[in-house]
Amino acid sequence: MRCRWILPLTVLIPLSVNAAEAPVKARVETLLIDPAAITPLHLRPGFISTIRMPEEVNSVALGSRAEFSADHSEGEPRYVYVKPITKEPAQSNLIVATKSGLHVTLELISDGDKDQSPDLAVDFLLEYDLPHSFLISGNPDSDSAATSGAEARPRIVEGTNRGATLPRSELDEEYAIEMRINAPAWSHWDGEQIETSVGDIRQLGNRTAVSFSILNSSDRPVEIVPPQIQIAGRKQKKKKKGAAVISDQLEIRDYRLSATRLGAGERADGVVVFDRPNFKQSTEKLFLQIAQADQVDRPILIRLPFTPPLSGNPAKEDQR
Repeated sequence: MRCRWILPLTVLIPLSVNAAEAPVKARVETLLIDPAAITPLHLRPGFISTIRMPEEVNSVALGSRAEFSADHSEGEPRYVYVKPITKEPAQSNLIVATKSGLHVTLELISDGDKDQSPDLAVDFLLEYDLPHSFLISGNPDSDSAATSGAEARPRIVEGTNRGATLPRSELDEEYAIEMRINAPAWSHWDGEQIETSVGDIRQLGNRTAVSFSILNSSDRPVEIVPPQIQIAGRKQKKKKKGAAVISDQLEIRDYRLSATRLGAGERADGVVVFDRPNFKQSTEKLFLQIAQADQVDRPILIRLPFTPPLSGNPAKEDQR
């Protein structure tokens, strides 16, 4: 008798099992524009991130076009769309400028197409906003350099009150307002390379903030020294006829100046915060002092109102 053994064949079919990817943690944020801050923008291959500016975008500058793309269309003048175009980890920077002269700097960060941590968020929408009000808070160190990372990113979390206060100083508020002015009313000074314009004048507690702009209207470069505040008047002499001119420099608490060296046709914006005295004599006047580095003995003196206007209107500029 022949015995047959029937051996069952087991056919192994390789199964490709794809582990379910963790859902992307999307983040939507609103930030106040701060020209001195660098905003990190976290990206991921396969996703596009949107940057919404508070006004029309004038130009977009991308550091590495081999690793990222940044698109801007005149049909959507306030939007910029950014995404990685490589699956490898990459890093670059992006600068977005608006028509009024505002600009933001972003650090583009992509961890590539590798396994993503479930706690790693992707910025789907980054909306920039303009300062809405004066915030009475501690002044930051004016000498500190621009920083990057989370510490340089004041945030309004989605779903919270859009009017919530952020850690910005009164000086930064005035500085941002002055930079938004597209065409200041310039005052010409005979024999000078520069023209000046005074913007808002605000009372901040016991201090006064004055914003201003400087234009190099010549064909030669010019260097500007830090602004000063002067109070000057005439004091009657006791034994001699006539009067002596007296002047004092008031203490500057803080200031911003976007540039100290200006090429032909270039503009600088600034703001100065100073301690204003509680009273003065009738003959004394308050001046904003702007001077070139090569002639500090001949400064431009711009007359300021001793009591700031309630509306924050600019001052009239008087000849020195």
